[in-house]
Amino acid sequence: MHQIELFYLKSCPYCRNAKKAIDELTAENPAYSGIDITWIEESEQPEIAEARDYYSVPTIFWKGEKLYEAHFTHSYDTIKQNIRAAFDKVLAG
Repeated sequence: MHQIELFYLKSCPYCRNAKKAIDELTAENPAYSGIDITWIEESEQPEIAEARDYYSVPTIFWKGEKLYEAHFTHSYDTIKQNIRAAFDKVLAG
C-alpha cells in the first residue's frame, strides 16, 4: 500500500474540495483506493505540520516530497486535477 500525508484545516473550503475530489477520484478509479491517506489537521498536530515545508492547505506529501499544495485561486477542478496527478505519481512509484 502507498502512504501519503495530507495536511488540512477543518475550516478550509479548499480542503473540503480536496476531500470531495478524493472521494470522486476513488470512485472513478478504484486503484486510488490503494493509497493510504494520513489526514493531518495542522491546528491539532502542529508539531507534525511544522516539520514540513508548505504554506497553504491542502498539501500532499509522499516520501517527504511535496506533490501538491493548493493556492487560494484554485478552483475545484484544479484541485481535483492536481490530486489526480499526485495519485498517479504515487501509483507509478
